[in-house]
Amino acid sequence: MKQLIGAALTAGALLSGAQTFAADCGKVVIGEMNWASGEFLARLDGLIMKEGYGCEVEYLTAGTMPQITSMTEKGSPHIASELWANAAAVVIDAAVAEKRLVKLNPAPITGAGEGWMMSAAAAQAHPELKTIDDVIARPDLFPHPEDPSKGGLHTCPAGWGCQLATNQLFRAFDMEAKGWKLVETGSGAGLDGSIAKASERGENWVGYYWAPTVFAAKYDLKLVDFNSGFDKDNWDNCIVKPVEECDNPKRSKWTVSEVVSLAQVDFAERAPEVAAYVGKRSFDSNMLNKYLVYMDSNQAPGEEAALEFLLNEEATWSTWVSEDAKAKIKKSL
Repeated sequence: MKQLIGAALTAGALLSGAQTFAADCGKVVIGEMNWASGEFLARLDGLIMKEGYGCEVEYLTAGTMPQITSMTEKGSPHIASELWANAAAVVIDAAVAEKRLVKLNPAPITGAGEGWMMSAAAAQAHPELKTIDDVIARPDLFPHPEDPSKGGLHTCPAGWGCQLATNQLFRAFDMEAKGWKLVETGSGAGLDGSIAKASERGENWVGYYWAPTVFAAKYDLKLVDFNSGFDKDNWDNCIVKPVEECDNPKRSKWTVSEVVSLAQVDFAERAPEVAAYVGKRSFDSNMLNKYLVYMDSNQAPGEEAALEFLLNEEATWSTWVSEDAKAKIKKSL
C-alpha cells in the first residue's frame, strides 16, 4: 500500500482538478496541530478540500495556544481541524458571540479525553494509588529523571494549553511542598519518548496525556482520578491562565474535554459546501486510532495516513461529502 501511495503522490494525482476548481473555494489556511491526530485531521481536510472542493490549501503548524491567538487576532488560519477548546474557552466563546468564529463541528472526535495518567506498570504494581492524593503522597515511586530525590510529574510542551493547566494544578495540589518537581518534556516527541521509555522498561511514570492516541492505547495508560470538584470560574479564569495572571489556583478535576473544528465565520460563509463537510466529519476513537497506529508503525506523515484513509475508508468519508466532491476525490485517487 505504501508503494501505491508513493506512486500516487509522485504522479501528482492529488493535484488533479485543484487548479480547475480553485475559484469555487479560494485559498484556505488550515491550522495543523503539532501532534499526530492534529496532523492527520488537518491533512485529511486539506486533501478533501483540495480534491473535492477545489480549494487552494496551505497549512499553519503550531500548538493550541498560538493557533487560537492567530485565529482571533490575525484572522488566520481559516480553520483548525482539531482544537482542544478548553484551554481558551473564554476567548473562543467571546469570538463566537461576536460572530467572528464558529464551531463548525462540536465533536470531530468522539471519546476524547485528557488529564494526568500513569503507566500501566505503576497501576498494576500499586493498586492502592486510586486518586491523585494517593499518587502525590508517594513521590518516591515516580523519581524525577534529573533529581531522584523528588517525584517527577511530566508536563506538556510550551505552547500547548495543557502546559498552563498542568502547571497551575501542580501548584493547586501544593506538589512542590510534598516532594515533587515538574519534568519539562520539551516537545510532543519528548513527551511520547518519556512514556515509551518508562512503559517498555516496566517503570513508573505519571504526567499529562490524552486520548484517543497511539500511546494511550499502546501502553495502556491509566487516567488518574483527581478526587476534586469542578468550578468553571476557577478553571477558565485561573487554571488555564499563566501564573502571573492567577497566583491562587484551587484544586480541581480536569474539565470535560471539548474538541471542536473551529473556523472563521467569513470562511464558512464563502465556502458553505466545505463548511458542511467539516460539520459532518467525525471520527470515533477506534477509527482514529487505526490511522494513528499506521502513522506510528510506518513512521508515516499525516498526509500519507490521510491518503491511506481515503483509499480504504470510502464507506465512511463518502457520507461526509457531496456527490460531486465524492466523484472528484475518487478520480484523484
